[in-house]
Amino acid sequence: MIRRATADEAAEVARLLDAFNSEFDEFTPGVEKLTERARRLIGDEEVTVLLIGDDPFGIAQLRFFPSMWSDGSEAYLEELYIAPKRRGEGLGRALLEAAMEHARERGAMNIGLNTSEDDTAALALYESAGFTNREGRPDGPKMLYYEREL
Repeated sequence: MIRRATADEAAEVARLLDAFNSEFDEFTPGVEKLTERARRLIGDEEVTVLLIGDDPFGIAQLRFFPSMWSDGSEAYLEELYIAPKRRGEGLGRALLEAAMEHARERGAMNIGLNTSEDDTAALALYESAGFTNREGRPDGPKMLYYEREL
């Protein structure tokens, strides 16, 4: 049910990414441009995309980076999305666990992600899966995420 996407599935990847950003009123360059980018990035193994469903209704997108702190790599979960009609079935958790397992298999020592503080369903999922909110840790300074257009 969960599989690694190939470059030939770029249109499915694009459709899900476009739906994700559209649902949350975030910018999307559109399915056509996303398809081009997904085909290239998946084909060049710049990103790893996991899909769930024969007619995909969920996606996890990962990037891997060499680590200065260990011989392994670091994984970053860029996107995790389940179409609204399939939520509440435990499929987001299954996709998250598959992404973590794939990261372990690739030698990642840890996995990070960002999410919006108002996405309470995502917060609950990540915290129940053992992720730690670095901004709210009582044993250290508050960590902040900054972003800037270039």
